[in-house]
Amino acid sequence: MNILNLIRWKNLLMIVLVQLLIKYALLEPFGVKTALDGFGITLLIIATICIAAAGNVINDICDIDTDFINKPDKLIVGKTISEKTAYHLFIVLNVLGVFVGFYLSQRVGKSAFFSIFIIISALLYLYASYLKGILLIGNIVISVLVASSILIVGLFELTPNLTAFNKNIQLIFFKIILEYALFAFMINFLREIVKDIEDIDGDYKTGLNTLPIAIGRKRTINVAIVLNKIPIILLIFYVVSEFYKYQIALIYFLAVVIAPLIYISLKLMSAKTKQDFHNISSLYKLVMLFGMLSLFLYNFIIF
Repeated sequence: MNILNLIRWKNLLMIVLVQLLIKYALLEPFGVKTALDGFGITLLIIATICIAAAGNVINDICDIDTDFINKPDKLIVGKTISEKTAYHLFIVLNVLGVFVGFYLSQRVGKSAFFSIFIIISALLYLYASYLKGILLIGNIVISVLVASSILIVGLFELTPNLTAFNKNIQLIFFKIILEYALFAFMINFLREIVKDIEDIDGDYKTGLNTLPIAIGRKRTINVAIVLNKIPIILLIFYVVSEFYKYQIALIYFLAVVIAPLIYISLKLMSAKTKQDFHNISSLYKLVMLFGMLSLFLYNFIIF
């Protein structure tokens, strides 16, 4: 169980769910020309979660001092799992993920795609060891990597079979996947800012230059409130313009995606304690989950 907690198994399950939804709820029902069969999507999932898990492990290794202050009750590396064992796990997961990614890239005839897994693995290491401490850069990088776990499905599924004849339909579905990736980026970026507010004490003592440390906690809360309005406005515009004919989609997005984001704005205005910001961070995870579950709706609304 300690190893499962170390690799953040709940977050990994989210990745698995989203990638399966993109294939089986969005692409397959509409007969889109895809490159991956059941074995292929399994390989993609394995490669993605192995590299993501390795990133979680190295993040905990690099965050031992910070977590000792911020989350002493959740400390794993150095407490229940030795740092040496964690490093070995990090290496094994990375090697396995990159190897599977290499095989999959060859299998779909896009050998250059192998570089994606190398780049993601390297960025996760750089984020944990260096980029996290640079103002906003770490937040942006990790949010891009979260979005990439969605976008990578479109790359492997759609681009290998792209032809002059199916170009339009392939691009329509790639655009949908891109929109979900952008949604994931925005929500995760906001969550990262809130987590920085939550962890300000440990980050300050270990020399990290996060936004709350740079401009102060109160100003960062105000920034978060303003930034939180961006996905609300974009989602309202998107839902009204794209789904105005489909009552199920309208009700779903308003009830479980947009309304919670509005509620988060209200909670940010009154948040004061570490637990308050932890709760808001958890709410963002729920918004992300329900946003991704909306992929089920496309059976009712496409074409």
